Amino acid sequence: MFKAYITMKTLLIILFSQLLCLNVNAFNANDHRIAVLVNDQLITSYEVIQRMKLSAILSGIEITSSNNNQLLNTVVDELIKEKLKNQKIIEYGISVSEGEYIEQESRFYRNSPINKEEILKIFEINDIKYSEFKKYLVDEISWQKLISGMYYRLTSTSEIEIEEIITNNPNISKESAINIIVQRQLDLKSNKMIRDLFNEATIEYK
Repeated sequence: MFKAYITMKTLLIILFSQLLCLNVNAFNANDHRIAVLVNDQLITSYEVIQRMKLSAILSGIEITSSNNNQLLNTVVDELIKEKLKNQKIIEYGISVSEGEYIEQESRFYRNSPINKEEILKIFEINDIKYSEFKKYLVDEISWQKLISGMYYRLTSTSEIEIEEIITNNPNISKESAINIIVQRQLDLKSNKMIRDLFNEATIEYK
């Protein structure tokens, strides 16, 4: 896995220098024109390009002429949902402490084949601001805190569910099994809220 990522890093140097030559329609990395209007929130062409590059790096994929439009559509959809989620985060006054962010960042690198120094080099080569990555992690923490605060008390577990998870994963503890069940329920609530926000939003593509 690590060797595959090293190969990908080499490709990224060329990959992103060619990014704007691909068919990304009106989106341009050199300006901040409005790409999408979500209620009263703006998504600029700059944000779209930054997220395309960031998503490719974090996912370990190449941006090619064949997958460019698909990745573009996925990223725009992702950014729209983030704008909608941020409106709720602001509404409920959710904040993330520096300690919470550091813990989330450390968790990311523990589960990643590369370390922070390496990813900083990749970001520098491909003109990606680390602040974009930090915002990405902060948004994840904020949304999880919001969903947990709203729905955690409504979650429940049963011995049958716990036993099923442990049977399929013999090395897992009962506590971990309970956490998995609770997180599944929270994820369902999260997905429903996002769908509702999306359906109620005024979205205008420029």
